[in-house]
Amino acid sequence: MSIYKIVVILHSSHFSTMASSSSTNPMIICLFLLFLSLQTKHASSSPWSLSACYDSIIGFGDSLADTGNLGNLYPSDPPLFMYLPPYGETFFHHPTGRCSNGRLIIDFIARYLDLPLVPPFYDGKNSSDVGSVNFAVAGASALPDSYFLSKGIAIRQANTSLSDQLGWFKNKFLPKFQCPSERQSFLRSALVLVGEVGGNDYNHALLDGTSKDLVFTFIPDVVGAISSTVKELINLGARTLIVPGNLPIGCSATYLSQFKSSNKSDYNPKTGCLNWLNEFVSNHNKQLRAQLDLIQKEHPHTDIIYADYYNAAMRFYLHPDKYGFSKGALTACCPKCGPYKVDNPEAETCDVPSQYVSWDGLHLTEAAYSILAKGLIKESYTIPQIEQICANHMFNRSYAVPPRIVL
Repeated sequence: MSIYKIVVILHSSHFSTMASSSSTNPMIICLFLLFLSLQTKHASSSPWSLSACYDSIIGFGDSLADTGNLGNLYPSDPPLFMYLPPYGETFFHHPTGRCSNGRLIIDFIARYLDLPLVPPFYDGKNSSDVGSVNFAVAGASALPDSYFLSKGIAIRQANTSLSDQLGWFKNKFLPKFQCPSERQSFLRSALVLVGEVGGNDYNHALLDGTSKDLVFTFIPDVVGAISSTVKELINLGARTLIVPGNLPIGCSATYLSQFKSSNKSDYNPKTGCLNWLNEFVSNHNKQLRAQLDLIQKEHPHTDIIYADYYNAAMRFYLHPDKYGFSKGALTACCPKCGPYKVDNPEAETCDVPSQYVSWDGLHLTEAAYSILAKGLIKESYTIPQIEQICANHMFNRSYAVPPRIVL
């Protein structure tokens, strides 16, 4: 039996009038659609599984989450690097626009929720369907283009920042809902992934030679842009949001190549990662968490979940063999594939990507992303833990008073 029931009380004469009318009251259509949604929702799900909590995924971010938007926004000849083999070889057996040999974190989260893979918003189909949707774009930044132009920093591609993605969501996707109640029901039952984003605000500047002292000053502004987006999504009706911190870029093969140091004290003796870069990321993550805590206090009926990408990843940088990365954590499987220089550029693509953490020097392998996603969904690397959030939702639903709608 469904947890929810909607009791619609109609005055008999009013009902008769409507039945004989040649036009249908839009309010009745909306209520009927909402009724069907609630009655059929989660009918096949076990009461405490994640699939019982979330009906869809809405994604924002950069190349860690882009499932194919960039190539449709900026088609090129020859294709962009992520649209060429060997990208996508492991799972899809062809390039999909994902910056990896296979699936990304967002793909694994969809699997844990028993949902289909999240399609890119710009998939070339111009569909009117509403469901899971991904606005993430490889190379996107949290801050708008104007911020970087004012500092003399080149932009990889224009109009893909977090504010641009939010604009697509508000102005192009949400209008597909004809009924406000249907839109609100969709947003309340969606898991919204805000990132990872912010990494490129630092990557583009640092890897193109901008002073690290200048780039360090970006952190409050980057965190502010992410926080502003979270607030706006909440105001639009989002109920559950996952906001990831940044990965330990001091362990990235690209950064290790570009910022090679002869000073041994610059490196962590346990991981071989560059200390100053990881300290920089830790600062970003600390400031982001502090802002999310403030937003949570302002919106007690919304669940804001911090995804600790940094510590989830640090496990395999500390103990790569334990996680099956027999080739180590700091060597890229395909050092010639990515957009930046990596040591050993003559090397060919590795035969077994799952033995590597790094795919192309900047992005990770499917195997690494799988471990990160498991850490978020099944282990303790979301704060608060998402499974506990889901259990709370289901408990509250079980004891909620059914809404009574009177016309």
